[in-house]
Amino acid sequence: MSETTRTAIVAADADAVWEVLGDFGAISKWAPNVDHSCLMSEQTEGVGAVRRVQVGRSSLVERVMEWTPGLALAYSIEGLPPVIHTVVNTWSLMEMGSGTRVSLTSRVNAGPRPPQQLIARIAAQRLARASEIMLAGLERHLAMAMESDR
Repeated sequence: MSETTRTAIVAADADAVWEVLGDFGAISKWAPNVDHSCLMSEQTEGVGAVRRVQVGRSSLVERVMEWTPGLALAYSIEGLPPVIHTVVNTWSLMEMGSGTRVSLTSRVNAGPRPPQQLIARIAAQRLARASEIMLAGLERHLAMAMESDR
């Protein structure tokens, strides 16, 4: 198993951040590396909600595993190469004065053997770069929303 975490401090409260993350089917509105997104389940929120995302030529399915409004959102990612057994992304929020610390942790399991662990580390590094792009997109989206509210 390999794990990476990327963090940003955004100038918005946790409720505002959660409003964006909790609109589970709309990630393509704010994440510049997601070309398209839509819900695949009738359930729009909570554990069990499912979305499809298009990232370049890859079509992925993401299933909510944890849903704690204002605190955490975790989902599994399906559709990656078969050498990767499981991937889970977890968004964590923590209020900090006038802003919110937003962390995105990616956990990759490709198996226990050394070559599989190497694959997991490489995949986690790629997910870390994607996480940085998503965090920057979230921060931009929230800043624009605050500007339009003024």
